[in-house]
Amino acid sequence: MQHMQASSALLPLLRSPFQGELLASLFLNPDREFTATELAERFGVSQSTASREADRFVAAGYITERRSGNLRLLRANPNSVVARPLADLLAVTYGPIPVLTELLTGVGAVEAAFIFGSWAARYRGQAGPVPNDVDVLVVGDADPDRLYDVEVAAGRRLGREVNIRRIAAGAWAATSDDPFVLSVRSQPLVALDIGSR
Repeated sequence: MQHMQASSALLPLLRSPFQGELLASLFLNPDREFTATELAERFGVSQSTASREADRFVAAGYITERRSGNLRLLRANPNSVVARPLADLLAVTYGPIPVLTELLTGVGAVEAAFIFGSWAARYRGQAGPVPNDVDVLVVGDADPDRLYDVEVAAGRRLGREVNIRRIAAGAWAATSDDPFVLSVRSQPLVALDIGSR
């Protein structure tokens, strides 16, 4: 996910979208450790950029680090006075990627998943207010009841409505002439890295 814009349209307090992605990955998965390399690869930035941003947040006390061999493991600092309000702010701005990735990874028969609509537009740098909802497209034959459970859980964690629309893989094909598919493809999309299930 390469970033062309210098500042964050989702959270203009941040210097770059990667700062939001790094912090959201850590604060919305507080029991998990990430390497700077893992975060750099996930969000399409250089290793030096990921390390530099991690250094800034470690120095500020927002995140902690520990070494395991030559690995530098990063984690949100739950003891920081800003931990809870920062986690809340990140949930409503950068939260959809880590939260939906985690929740959809456990659902079977999902071939691909994308965030579209106004949240994707803000993520891709289009100016505007923070969206009130998050629109998600799931490609595949996932159980509708499981997707509803994901909608509810994601909505609770993100503090806003989450709308999941499921379509068959054939309907998402590049040759599709479905008006909904053509509309979604013509606007900003954010692919969720959930792998093949």
